[in-house]
Amino acid sequence: MTPVSLVDVGSYLPERTVGTDFYANGDTETAEGLMFRAPAFRRHAAPDETATDMVEKAARPMLERLRAQGDAQVDIVLTNVALPERAFTGAGADIAARLGLDPVPEWIIDVHNSGCASFVYMMKIARRIIEGGGARSALICSVQNMAGQLFARPDVRTRKHAPVPGDGCGVGFLRAGDESPILDVVSYQGVEYANDMNLSVETRKYWEPGEGEIDIGFSDGKVAQIVARGNQLVPQVATELCERIGTPTSDIDVFITNQPNQMFLQNWREALGVKPERHLDTFHQYGNLFGAGIPVTLAQARDEGKLRKGDLVVLSGFAHAGDFAAAAAVRW
Repeated sequence: MTPVSLVDVGSYLPERTVGTDFYANGDTETAEGLMFRAPAFRRHAAPDETATDMVEKAARPMLERLRAQGDAQVDIVLTNVALPERAFTGAGADIAARLGLDPVPEWIIDVHNSGCASFVYMMKIARRIIEGGGARSALICSVQNMAGQLFARPDVRTRKHAPVPGDGCGVGFLRAGDESPILDVVSYQGVEYANDMNLSVETRKYWEPGEGEIDIGFSDGKVAQIVARGNQLVPQVATELCERIGTPTSDIDVFITNQPNQMFLQNWREALGVKPERHLDTFHQYGNLFGAGIPVTLAQARDEGKLRKGDLVVLSGFAHAGDFAAAAAVRW
């Protein structure tokens, strides 16, 4: 079977930094309060900044590095956009056009599920296509663009969960070869929880006119259950992954997860026996970046020299209310 490597990553953070004084909310020690405890800072995308704009700014420098090495052809484009602007077509085709990908990739897929674990899921999808000989390389893109567009709305920004998210974009480049091989990827589908998080628009459908602004809503009384699921799912998939590659979780060199809040981060590393200095995050700088959190933190770790050749890097996360989770291992 053809080995597949994650050979490069890139990131983009919008220019505007927003402090907690932009919001007005209270915090409590309840499960809901811990779930939505705010970071110190976050970034907001500009009002006219699109998902394609964000991907271009993250991907172009990475592709230029690869082009300088003589290998930047993209056969697959996979995207996950938290708040799609394009109701029907998705962002993938527009991204391929904006980046001037030539030849146009045969595979352009907008992956709309998997949320905060989307980067790992797209690694799995791209790896399978490349392993099977259907392509040689892939550009995977995770965009979080809800903080400045949805959670900054006047009626929404006063709610306790509004200060937690931040905007950003992370991208990765996979290709056939064993230079930094993906050792394995595992995923979990919790389909029974698919309706525990939704758009909250009272009684109307989100596209229908009416009173009140659209917000993200969790089913009544479900926050404590979601916290329990979140505490369980990341250790579950990360443990399964490490068992499959024959390595104890305590031997993970670099652990990068999605970053909903500090409570989850602490609970996950303690459950897995990972030392705090090995579990990297950017939560207090950028907030909950949803699916972009893993690649943004990975790119920053690379730029800061925190990744060494031969490190076992484990990427893991869970999505939404627990309907999806995934973990991937890379030998850097």
